[in-house]
Parts: sequence; structure tokens; C-alpha cells
Amino acid sequence: MRRSTTARVLTGLAGLAATLSLASCSVGGGGTPQGNLSGAGASFPAAIYQRWFQELAGQGVKVNYQSVGSGAGVRQFSAGTVDFAASDAPMKADEISKVARGVLQIPMTAGAIAVAYNNPGCELKLSQQQLADVFLGKINNYSQLGCADKKLTVVHRSDGSGTTYNFTKHLAAISDAWKNGPGSAKTVAWPTGVGSKGNEGVAAQLNQVEGGLGYVESAYVKGKLQAAALANASGQVVQPTNAAASEALASIDLGAELTGSNPNPLKGYPIVTFTWVLAYKTGNGAKAEVLQKAFNFMLSEQAQGQAPQLGYITMPAAVIEQAKAAVAKIGE
Repeated sequence: MRRSTTARVLTGLAGLAATLSLASCSVGGGGTPQGNLSGAGASFPAAIYQRWFQELAGQGVKVNYQSVGSGAGVRQFSAGTVDFAASDAPMKADEISKVARGVLQIPMTAGAIAVAYNNPGCELKLSQQQLADVFLGKINNYSQLGCADKKLTVVHRSDGSGTTYNFTKHLAAISDAWKNGPGSAKTVAWPTGVGSKGNEGVAAQLNQVEGGLGYVESAYVKGKLQAAALANASGQVVQPTNAAASEALASIDLGAELTGSNPNPLKGYPIVTFTWVLAYKTGNGAKAEVLQKAFNFMLSEQAQGQAPQLGYITMPAAVIEQAKAAVAKIGE
């Protein structure tokens, strides 16, 4: 009898220990997964991700997301030190091959990359040649762009950035000098300007430097900053409004891997991109259901409907369905 009681006590203690070990990934009273997740990566979607994560906290899912840039996010994801990552540039085949757990690249939101500048009283409307020449260092005064005399200081990203990747892809698509020079990548050798870290850092630097001009996700065009109107491939000069960005986004064929882009669309605002969450196919353990809950909420009509007010683009319904199908492939 004594041994039987001891055995029951030990069994109970073992069960309690197992319960405690899963405390960060449990099922709530309503039968829905709850837990803590860690993520890192792109600053481009950080503003809307933080809003969504605040709402998820009320549903029992607490997400610690570090806005460190796409390059750093991919590195942490490849090293397995986070539960998920975020990037504005899809991972390449050689990068994916190094992740033994497999990779799912899930489009989560979309936005326009604005050319933001700090020069009150100046209304910039840039041709494709002018845009390239500014970042090539051939234009260094606003008088060359039809505004009053003022020094133009380029501000660019100093860290590995998906925003840089997409912006330089556009520059390479509209300028042979850029294509054959700095090229397109998460980091490039800038011909001119000063660097700052993250979309947040570039926006802060632009607000401090009178005459500054740089590129940021359109949600970061605040304070003293204005967004330049840019020419698309058909020559139409367009502001980065939600309608114009949505029109350009509709021209992107994501393809089977959900990673497509269009660096120089004929219609709408010319620099738009999806941004992706990177998830592991396997090895997620009890967190698999928590990840699925988080991502399905982010793809919900409620969450996606918040995009325009936060400076992002609501993704097309067909893309959302494809993204949800990818979320369903997340396994333990």
C-alpha cells in the first residue's frame, strides 16, 4: 500500500513537471493555443506587426518581435534562435538549403516604399532618370529638381535590409548605370549619402537633416517628411497612396513559392512589395499550433483591414488564401 501511494505521488509530480514544461505553449480554457513566441527581422512591417501582436496578447499569445532588419532576421532564423522571422526579401535557394527544418515563406502584408524628404515648400515629382541620378550622387541640390536652392543629402540603410533589396531592385530596373554599378541586394555600396539603421532610423535621420532624402516604408513618412511622386513604367507620376499602391500590387504574380515581385510596374505607384514571415516546416513542437493561431489571426479580415490606416496595403483575397494554405503546413 505504501509503495502504491508513493508511486501515485511520483506519477503526479511527473505529470505536474510536464505541465509546467509546456506552460509557454498550452491550451487555454477556451480550447485555443496559448504561449510565447519570439521573432526577429524586417523593420518594414514592424508598425503593423506590433499592432497585431498587441491584439494577440489579449488572446493568450505573447510575441516578442525584434525589428532588427531582414538580414539579421534571416541570420537568426537560419541559426534557429527564433520561432519565426520576417523579411522583405525572400530567402534564396542556397539559404533555404541550410535550414534542416525546412522553410515556409508566407506573405503577411504589403506596402509601398516611399522616397521621403525633408524640404518644406518643395513638391517633388521625379522621373525615373531623376530618381536614379539622386541615388547615384549626380543630383545633390534641390534646384536640380525644380525646387529652391538647398543641399540634398541622401540617407540610406546601413544594415542588411529587405527594404534596400526592393528599392535597389527598382533602381536596377530603371537605370543601367545602377544595374551595372551598385546593383540590387540587401546591402550595396552606396555612391553617396549617410547610413542609418532600420526604417525607424532612416526616418528619424531624415527628420533631423533639413534637405535629407531617403527611402522608407510609407508608414514612416511622418513629422517633417513628405513623399515624392514617382514615375512608373508608363511614365505616369504617382503618389504612394493606398489606391495607387494596390493597383501596382495587383500586377505581381507571386508564383507557387509565394515569392514573386515586380520591380517596375506599368500602373500605379512603382515601388511596392509583399513582406514575408519565415516559418519552419517542422521541429516546432507544441509551438506549431501557437504559430498557426498567430499567423491566421494576422491573415484574418479583422487584422488585414487595419492595413490602410497604418500605412500598409490590404493583401488581395487570393493571396490571403494562399498564405493560409502555407500556414496550415506548419508542423510539429
